[in-house]
Amino acid sequence: MKPHLPLLILLGAAGCGTEGEDVTEGEDVAVQSQASDLSQKWELCGKKAVRLADIRPGSAGSDPADLVHGDRVLFFTADDGTHGRELWRSSGTGGSGTALVKDIYPGPEGSGISNFTRVGNRLFFAADDGVHGYELWVTDGTSAGTYLVKDIYPGPENGIFRQDPLFGRNEPQLVEFGGVLYFGANDGVHGFELWLSDGTAAGTYLVEDIEPGPDGSFPRDLVRVGNEAFYFVAAKEGPSSDEIHLWRSTGVPGATPVLSREGDNIIFNLMAVKSRLYFLVDNDDGEASLWKTDGAASNTESLRYFFGEYPHDLVALGNRLVFSAGSGELEGEELWISNGSPPPGTKLVKDIWPGPMSSSPSSLAVLGSRVFFAANDGSGDGRELWVSNGTGAGTRLFKDLASGGGSSDPNALASIEGTLFFSANDGVHGFEPWVSDGTRSGTKQLHGLAHGSASSYPRDFVRSGWDVFFSADDGKTGRELWALPFRPKGECEQHHFD
Repeated sequence: MKPHLPLLILLGAAGCGTEGEDVTEGEDVAVQSQASDLSQKWELCGKKAVRLADIRPGSAGSDPADLVHGDRVLFFTADDGTHGRELWRSSGTGGSGTALVKDIYPGPEGSGISNFTRVGNRLFFAADDGVHGYELWVTDGTSAGTYLVKDIYPGPENGIFRQDPLFGRNEPQLVEFGGVLYFGANDGVHGFELWLSDGTAAGTYLVEDIEPGPDGSFPRDLVRVGNEAFYFVAAKEGPSSDEIHLWRSTGVPGATPVLSREGDNIIFNLMAVKSRLYFLVDNDDGEASLWKTDGAASNTESLRYFFGEYPHDLVALGNRLVFSAGSGELEGEELWISNGSPPPGTKLVKDIWPGPMSSSPSSLAVLGSRVFFAANDGSGDGRELWVSNGTGAGTRLFKDLASGGGSSDPNALASIEGTLFFSANDGVHGFEPWVSDGTRSGTKQLHGLAHGSASSYPRDFVRSGWDVFFSADDGKTGRELWALPFRPKGECEQHHFD
């Protein structure tokens, strides 16, 4: 069984749920009142999105991906059909517009950009220019300010490990900590080990040689936990066999192993919740256990073994972890919660589809003190939008967006400044953009982008500046970059948006 990609979306603010079986209109108003104080600084300027640029003319589309908030600009990758998939930027519905930043690998090949990681007002990433191999790059949003930081492995060899997209996992290879970048790299002498960079060649160097010699420890899954430390997974040869370790680093030489396992184990899906780190361990029998650590080996323990569906869609609800998983027992894949201790501290929230069938919660997103997600309770309403405050009584159908037994199948949930953005199908217009302020009455479909019952399939909602960006396919220009003007309260009128 392949591990699920972790989907972490830490969202804005709204009111908390109640313990009843459903949300009454009175409760809806109370939640709206509670949310208004927290979200009043921002508002959606109309209900119609704007296509920013037809980057790849025709029906193929440029397929914008890797959308990330930069310094007053959105960075993303796209393929215009001429330069391959390269680095782009957009100022949204205002400013200088949408443009190619740099053709890093000249020609139609594409530079294979990955691992966008922001450090201050610059964005680091890995790319291949066709000459130096897959190495560390940085950009300030201009062509001149986009450059190879250092040819770590001199020549055409890869200095940074290039992941195989067919493997089905995308562990973070770069992490910001203490105002600099940490990452795994290979200089051709020490193997793949832990490096740091301040964005200059002189300030890019080896920090930790965990496995001395040319073999390397292959640091991966780099995750920051607060301001105290970051964690990563790396291998080291043990007394009798290779071992895989979870390491804790404060950014200086001397990283400490928090957990050690035989080399055929897999440690993955690292997730920070306050000062605690949660992660999964697959002990090579097709299943996984949920673990936690507070940074010391003595405070590192297994919370629960899941011999059904791997825990996935991990999100932080305050100081607790909420996720979807299958225990393989009486219930199928359902909603779970953990306070960092073994059962009953790690437990099933609710068997939403009672019995062995699975409600399969997905696209979990936290809005204030509640988790929104898609699920099917088997009652005939289909796959709809649900909400939970972390208790069984407070877990309920939030709103049936496709009435009549159809499934609206909400997905791509993201929340920005107190507003939840997502994609759903109401059974009439296809999959189109929706928004919610955390109340049923404030959960509405926006103007459809595709004609009639066709779907534009919006995804990757990200705010940058005064816009919420996403990609969508209107059925005419293919998948391109779109934006919804989203401004501080009072600013919309000045710009006369529809």
